[in-house]
Amino acid sequence: MNSEYHTFLGRLGKNPDLRYTAKSEPVCYLSVAIDKLNEDQPEWKRVVVWGKQAELCNLYLDKGQEVFVQGRNSLREYQDKDGNKKSIEEVRARLIGFSNL
Repeated sequence: MNSEYHTFLGRLGKNPDLRYTAKSEPVCYLSVAIDKLNEDQPEWKRVVVWGKQAELCNLYLDKGQEVFVQGRNSLREYQDKDGNKKSIEEVRARLIGFSNL
């Protein structure tokens, strides 16, 4: 997987999902729709935000708002409740930008 930073602008498809790890570290999941030129359907990105930025996203962002994201693509693997191996592609955000106007 390409580990370069990617930058994009999109809109939230749902409200942020803030959770805390076992060590009380905040992590926020965002679902971001990116409009693609000459395509009817947007491209969806799962964005993961950590730390203070995660708490700020949860506090100030709502479904439909525009967000700027800079981060690295990552592939996370896990086992589901039935023991099947699954993988999910996500963007680990380094920087999130938004306006609360």
